[in-house]
Amino acid sequence: MKRLGQNRKKQIALKRFRFFIYELVWVFIIIFGLLMVPFFLIPLFIGETSIFYGTLFYSFRAILILIGVPFVLFIFNLVFEPQKRDLIIEEDVSAAIGHLKLYKMTKKNYKYQILYGILIFFLVFLPIDFFTYLLVPGMLEYQGYAISSMTTDLYLLEDNYFLFLISVIVIQFSVAISEETIFRGVITKRGSAYFFKYSAVIISALSFGLGHFAYFLDPVSILYPFWYPIVWFIQAFFIGIILSLLVIRRKWLIPAIIAHALNNIFSAHAIWSMFQGNNFTIVGLFQYYPLLIIGCILFVWYYSQIKEGLSIGLNMLKNYFKRDNTIEGTKGDTIFRVFFDILMGLLIFIMGFMIMI
Repeated sequence: MKRLGQNRKKQIALKRFRFFIYELVWVFIIIFGLLMVPFFLIPLFIGETSIFYGTLFYSFRAILILIGVPFVLFIFNLVFEPQKRDLIIEEDVSAAIGHLKLYKMTKKNYKYQILYGILIFFLVFLPIDFFTYLLVPGMLEYQGYAISSMTTDLYLLEDNYFLFLISVIVIQFSVAISEETIFRGVITKRGSAYFFKYSAVIISALSFGLGHFAYFLDPVSILYPFWYPIVWFIQAFFIGIILSLLVIRRKWLIPAIIAHALNNIFSAHAIWSMFQGNNFTIVGLFQYYPLLIIGCILFVWYYSQIKEGLSIGLNMLKNYFKRDNTIEGTKGDTIFRVFFDILMGLLIFIMGFMIMI
């Protein structure tokens, strides 16, 4: 019996490591190599202090990620196909094709995909940002200085609103495409093909949250309470869970991109307004309060659908702490799986962080 329990724990660990080795490592390394192109090429044509530097950098990066991820999945699916055949727990005809289908919008569902994105922004992203900025004084300022310290985000300091508006729309949609492709499209969706799908949700959300906590290492963090990055982590972790559950259930990536981009655009507006000399009282009055009113109207209008979706989401999340009958035989196996998921999320974050620096 003891040996059987050890074998189950070994299988839990191996499934995650094999996903890491057969797909994730190669996606990260090759995408990192591709992203070196704009890093070295764009400064040859435009100065890093230009308002258009960040726009070109982020848009070029999003294009390379959109092209690079399915290409890597296709190539390494061929290379490792014999080894992967007995490891995939879901039907996996083609990793690349399955990934590209996440972006598919049809005449029947495009309205629902757009609606999902808008609702998630107004009912999840927006309230989280507003109450964080309201209840944690200085959080908006901290995020603003941490983000704008990078040369790619100097548009936040631009006095000309028209130039800022163009930059923020292009940049934040590019950022949303890049991050959703990696975290939800690869870590969540591809991870769920190898092991317990709710584990893929937690691993993705954890690595996403840790990516935001990494601002703890920014020199500006010394000037603020040490727990500010922790608040940022909690925000990102919670949002990462919701977006991952959406992708797992619907197999749609567009709503996540829309919600993510809208949130970043309005958060950037709040930061820009702060840099123009407005405190959060003014930002809340002219930006957040009108949007919250719209969110309340949408909540009432779509209450039945929201209630159903919330119920489904909570049940899906509860399933994470239940025993995965496909591989777990005891409560100890479940505890080991949760521990190992945390370890995997940390490992993915460390790998991504080391590559980026």
